[in-house]
Amino acid sequence: MRRRRFLAVPLVLALPAAAADRYPAVVPGIPLRFPRDHGSHPAYRIEWWYVTGHLADPAGRAYGIQLTFFRNRPDVDDTNPSAFAPRELLFAHAAIADPRRGRLRHEQRAARGGFGLAGAAVDTTRVWIDDWSLELDAEGYRAQAAARDFALDLRFAAAEPPLLHGHDGYSRKGPDPREASWYYSRPQLAATGQLAQDGSAVSVTGRAWLDHEWSSDVMAPGAVGWDWTGINFDDGGALMAFRMRDAAGETMWAAATLRAADGRVRTFGPEAVRFAPLRRWRSPRTQVAYPVACAVRAGDRDVALEPAMDDQELDARGSTGTVYWEGAVRALQGGRPVGRGYLELTGYGKPLRL
Repeated sequence: MRRRRFLAVPLVLALPAAAADRYPAVVPGIPLRFPRDHGSHPAYRIEWWYVTGHLADPAGRAYGIQLTFFRNRPDVDDTNPSAFAPRELLFAHAAIADPRRGRLRHEQRAARGGFGLAGAAVDTTRVWIDDWSLELDAEGYRAQAAARDFALDLRFAAAEPPLLHGHDGYSRKGPDPREASWYYSRPQLAATGQLAQDGSAVSVTGRAWLDHEWSSDVMAPGAVGWDWTGINFDDGGALMAFRMRDAAGETMWAAATLRAADGRVRTFGPEAVRFAPLRRWRSPRTQVAYPVACAVRAGDRDVALEPAMDDQELDARGSTGTVYWEGAVRALQGGRPVGRGYLELTGYGKPLRL
């Protein structure tokens, strides 16, 4: 029987000011080093590995997939010798977006690190909770997650080096330079493997995207959430863009990274990045309205994002305590499809607290 070790209550990640001094700050000028920075950074307060993809089976049926592992270092006494002291907390979300079903299928896990049951390696990407895992080896990444009514077992091969965001991976998230993360992506991953739903498995292929980000202070005071997108363009290029929003829905900070098909990389600051809602969808379960279709601008590149299906709301109140929209989207330019990716919309129901 598959073991589940959910926390008794959702984790509250907001910290008192006195506790913030216990965590290292993200500061510019420290180069990322690989393969070490593929692994965990346990001194920092929060970290996540995030894989999304657009896949198709031999019959041409399309699927969106998402698997995210979160690591949190809680504010506990590091000198406590007990093996049961929660020095590290792990969370995971997995989802399949199947337009024929019309609603996101998802599940979540949460556990303390330790005892071999959950953890995150420091030398390379290897993060797991029971039989859910994401690992990096010589052939690329492998993701495995077996939920109650779906499962995924996928391989992701990378042909390009990591795409560093901001200034050599130092990614500002607010007006204060201390509001920042270390952040890189692996766009245009070649995906192969199997998806299973309701006991029936299919082989799939497609393109995927991986994010790895870690920080101790990623959200500015007054920020309630963010809009984020990662797009794999059909010509081989890639776009990452995000904005941090205040309670009025205005942009507090924004940034983007655009890698052209020829490998040339451009980065953009708040003045050159724009998110504009095109259409909203209201969840029948939470009554939260999300801008599931939107226009995104990064410099001179404009795309319109349309969801594969509207209902891609993810209820993670059983683990990280949040409800947000995270969905497969198509990128259009002048009404013509130019790529596929994912859109993440947080803090629309209530302020996100990281």
